[in-house]
Formats: sequence, C-alpha cells, structure tokens
Amino acid sequence: MASTETRTTTEEAGSVEAGLDALESSVAGRPPLRQTLREKVLPPVVAIAVVVVIWQGLITLKIVDDPSKLPSPGAVWAEVRDAWLKGTLLGYIWTSVSRGLFGFALALLIGTPLGLLVARVKFVRAAIGPTLSGLQSLPSVAWVPPAVIWLGLQPSMMYAVILLGAVPSIANGLVSGVDQVPPLFLRAGRTLGATGLRGTWHIVMPAALPGYVAGLKQGWAFSWRSLMAAEIIVQAPDLGVGLGQLLEVARTNSSMAQVFLAILLILFVGIAIDLLIFSPLERWVLRSRGLLVKG
Repeated sequence: MASTETRTTTEEAGSVEAGLDALESSVAGRPPLRQTLREKVLPPVVAIAVVVVIWQGLITLKIVDDPSKLPSPGAVWAEVRDAWLKGTLLGYIWTSVSRGLFGFALALLIGTPLGLLVARVKFVRAAIGPTLSGLQSLPSVAWVPPAVIWLGLQPSMMYAVILLGAVPSIANGLVSGVDQVPPLFLRAGRTLGATGLRGTWHIVMPAALPGYVAGLKQGWAFSWRSLMAAEIIVQAPDLGVGLGQLLEVARTNSSMAQVFLAILLILFVGIAIDLLIFSPLERWVLRSRGLLVKG
C-alpha cells in the first residue's frame, strides 16, 4: 500500500515537473517566421499604406490642392531619390545619428552613477532630487541659447544640449527602479555579504533593471529631441548638415516636399533606434523575469 502511494506521489511529481518544463519551453521558444511577419511586420506596413492612401486621397480629391501646404507622396519620394542620387541622404542621417548616439552614451555614463547616488544617499536625494525632476520637465530648446554662449558654434555645444536633456531622465529612471527594489532583496544580499559596490552591482542594479531600461528609453527620446532642437536653431559650416539643419533649410526655401522628407527621416531614425536597441532590451528584461509569455 505504501509503495503504491509512493509511486502515485512520484508520478504526480513527475507530471508536475513535465508541465513546468512544457510551460518553460513555451515561454522560451521563438515564434515561427510566418507568425512574426503576421503579428509584428504586417500591422505597421498596413498602417503606413493607409496613411499614404489617405494622404494621396486628400490631393487627388482636391481637398488640399496647394502643393506649398501639402506635397504629394510622389513629390516627397522625388526628394528622397534626388538626395540619394546626390549622395547626401545617408550623410544627413549619419551626422545626426552619430551625434545622438555619442551624446546619449555620455549621458549614460553621467546619469547612471548620478541616479545611484540620488537613490542611495538621502542627503543627495533631498538636495538635488527635486532639481532633477524639474530639469526633466524643462524643454530641451531652452538649453540651446546658453550652450551657444558657453561653447560657441562647435559640436560640443550639441553634446551639451543632449546631456542636459537626457541625464535627468536616465537618473530619474534609475531612481524609480531602485525605489521599487523589494527590501527583502537588500537584506538577503547583506546576509550573503553583498554590500557596498558589490551589493549595488549584484543586487540593486539587476533588481532595478526594468525602471532603468524605461529611463534609458526616455533618455534617448530626450536626447533625440534635444539634438533636433539644437540643429534647427543653430547652423554653422563646422557643424555639418544633420536632419535638423535639413528641416530648417527646407523651411527657409519654402520647400514643403523637403520639409516632409526631413520630418519622415527624423521619424524613421527614432523608430529604427527603438526597434533595434530598446525594444529587444526591454523584451530581454521582461523575458528574464518571466513576464513575457510570447514573442
């Protein structure tokens, strides 16, 4: 009788383990390519097609018949092709993207230790915590005039504007993540000898990762906005021609097709950076915590 009960218990335990293994494999497995195309690629393609159809319909039906206000999709595509044939299209993109990524990397190096300092030291939080929140809400364009006065018409001026726009968001995101770390994790870490920098690296940072990633994502958005504001306002031969300068030149020349080209390129870069860097990072964080069931 006892052997029967033992065998039954063993079988039940085995079935539970098999069920858990199946659940784990379903979470970790990758969806088929057809499913990925259908669920992730097709919807944005359809959305873009709908926008283009509506855009062309406004012109064809003469709802908006002034090209100086709304150029046709064909006119904008002609600008894209012309810039590509001249070899300037990639130059516009690379000038802004290289500035944005380098400035964001500097903001990351400054914002991360600053966020940890604010989150872990009460005096520092009381002293500069409200200032960080206020700086995060300050429009990036407000930093352009003082940056020009301080640094002149140099690339360093662009980086200063990016830092002033992105560092508060990165620091506040990390502070928010640290505040959400369960105290039990910290006590367990201290019990195991993870204190000081070791506790920060092995306990605090991994536990605060969701909030930190959210802060990084917002920090990039502020970096990109700050850079575009600086490029639109400030133009000089030493600064090159980025997407913001392209937008301002198009406005000066009253070329709406070129204006739309610059706007679409700015939008394209923002979406591409999110899809290539931050979305995979966010999925990895969620998956590592068992919060992402599919995808």
